Amino acid sequence: MRHVVLFVAATVGLIAAIGVIVWTSPADGARGPARVQVTALEFEYRLSRLRVPEGKVLVELANFGQDEHDLALRRVGGTRVFSLPRTFPGERRTRELRLGPGRYRLWCRVGDHALRGMYANVRVTKKTR
Repeated sequence: MRHVVLFVAATVGLIAAIGVIVWTSPADGARGPARVQVTALEFEYRLSRLRVPEGKVLVELANFGQDEHDLALRRVGGTRVFSLPRTFPGERRTRELRLGPGRYRLWCRVGDHALRGMYANVRVTKKTR
């Protein structure tokens, strides 16, 4: 039984690593939205990058945990909350957002998950011309 648990844990870790590589390797000169993958575990988020340029941003919530999770984000000092719906273990949800420069707080709104450490920050930077 212990070997099965270790195998499953290693497989999930490998899948998460592959997802991060794919989501953080844009082609040079590629056009289109920036991307950030938020991997949900118990009880933490892991971001594929901590900075993205302003404008269109594809945010993906990938639930590699055992519990249901969601994702909310708001610019620090702002009032508008963006969200991705509840996501079951093994599922992914993606939403394209238009984000302005600033620091954004991300958190899980399910139960007491945010109080247990399920939050993160991402910085949206001004585009250089």
